[in-house]
Amino acid sequence: IKVAEAAKVIENTQRDLNIALVNELAFIFNKLNLSSNEVFEAASTKWNFLNFKPGLVGGHCIGVDPYYLAYKSLKLGYRPNMILAGREINDSVAKFLIEKLYEKLNDKKIILSESKIGILGLTFKENCPDLRNSKVKDIFNLLKKSNCKVYLNDPYAEPALIKRIYNQELTDINSLSDLDAIILCVSHDQYKKINRKTLMRIIKDDAILMDVKSVFEKGYFSGLKIDHWRL
Repeated sequence: IKVAEAAKVIENTQRDLNIALVNELAFIFNKLNLSSNEVFEAASTKWNFLNFKPGLVGGHCIGVDPYYLAYKSLKLGYRPNMILAGREINDSVAKFLIEKLYEKLNDKKIILSESKIGILGLTFKENCPDLRNSKVKDIFNLLKKSNCKVYLNDPYAEPALIKRIYNQELTDINSLSDLDAIILCVSHDQYKKINRKTLMRIIKDDAILMDVKSVFEKGYFSGLKIDHWRL
C-alpha cells in the first residue's frame, strides 16, 4: 500500500515539476521578447524532448500531492527543495499573468479601475466541470482588488457553484460586450471555435487577449488591432 501511494504521489509531483520548468521558461522568454510556443515547438523536433505546456496548475492532484510528499519529508528532517520550488513557480503564474495584463493596459493608457475584463474558463482543466483548487480564482481575486469590472464565463462550470465560490453570476458569452481585455484561461473546445467575428463583437477594437493556453495560433488575428498575447 505504501509503495502504491508513493507511486501515485510522485507521478503527480513529476508532472508538477515538468510544468513548473516550462512555466519558468515562459517567464524568461517573455522578458527576452521570445515566443515560448515557437521555442517549445522547435525543441520538440528533438525526439526525446518532453513537450509540456505552460499554464495554470490547479486541481486536486497535481497541485496538491507534492505538498503531501513535502510535508512527510520535512517531518523526517529533509527539505525537498526542488519539489517546493516547483510549487512556488506554479503558484506564481496567476500573479505573473495579472502583472502582464496591467502592463499592457498601462501601455494603452487604459485606467485599470475603469476597465472591463472578461475571464473565459474557470475550471482547473479543459472540457470538465471540476472547479476544485482552480487557480483561475487567484486571477479573479487579484483583479477584484483593482476595482475593475470582471465578467465570468465557462460553458462547463455549474452556475450555483460559481455563485458560491466567486459570489458572482456567470455571464453568457453572447452577453459580453465592449471588453478592454479577455483572459482566456482554459482551452475548452467551445473557446477553440470562437471566430474573429464573434470575438470582435464582445471586445473593443484594440482590446487585449491574454491567451494563456495558446488556443489561437500566432497570426490568427492579423489585420485586427487586437493585442494577442500567449504565455
